[in-house]
Amino acid sequence: MTRNLREDKDRVPVNRILPFSSVDGPGNRTVVFLQGCGFDCKYCHNPETRNLCISCGDCVGKCPAHALHMVEGKVTFDPLVCCKCDTCIKTCTYGASPRIRWMNAQEVCSEVIKQKPFVRGVTISGGECTTYPDFLTHLLMLCREEGLGTLLDSNGSLLFENYPELLTVTDGVMLDIKAWDAREHQNVTGIDNGSVLKNMIYLAERNKLYEVRTVVVPELFNCEQTVRETARMLRPFLSRSQIRYKLICYRPMGVREAYSHYNIPSGELMQHLADAAHEEGMQDIIII
Repeated sequence: MTRNLREDKDRVPVNRILPFSSVDGPGNRTVVFLQGCGFDCKYCHNPETRNLCISCGDCVGKCPAHALHMVEGKVTFDPLVCCKCDTCIKTCTYGASPRIRWMNAQEVCSEVIKQKPFVRGVTISGGECTTYPDFLTHLLMLCREEGLGTLLDSNGSLLFENYPELLTVTDGVMLDIKAWDAREHQNVTGIDNGSVLKNMIYLAERNKLYEVRTVVVPELFNCEQTVRETARMLRPFLSRSQIRYKLICYRPMGVREAYSHYNIPSGELMQHLADAAHEEGMQDIIII
């Protein structure tokens, strides 16, 4: 479970809402990033989304815009004053961000639909969005009522089979396959991958697996094994629905300093992995 994570009744911690994105699903989309994640990926590019602020106060006095204050022992955030310089995030040693808003599903939907004339749908990401399954179900139901497509960006830690109502309002899931071997997955994330692989099959059987994605970090895990075995496991489902394999080139931007030393994979390696996925049956493959 996410460290220091709490749910405030119907409200969940929203890290930010990105009005427009062209890389988080089909078409132009609004993306909602929720705070909190049960994985601790060494190459995490948004490590400040892992935990909730514990109100230690270290960041308050360092905020150049004076957007942070201590009120009754809690750090409070004024988004209207914030200059988004990230000083607070760079200061925090707990993998958190004080720049969150506790919002309910209706409040989030109200912000999302401001972009409705310009977007095809909404994608919920994180952190790990499935930390809040009841909130997700309500939010996606509201978005669908507004005519928006709905996607989830997930690490697969939540067993979707236990939340059938959530899947009824979800067009598809973009699922991270971080490593095939369970021990390597444990090394990369701190958690084994039993639920991830179970979810992959469960979603594929129900035509709810929009995309699988692997961040390629050759020094951390066997990337070719991961790509080939993932493609092989998905091969039986490709005749019934198109499933994309997105291969993501590791880059050190935003990564914690302790884990920023990994080498960026070469273009040749990325193409080799794409070819490997194709050899195992995948047709829709992209490299980013």
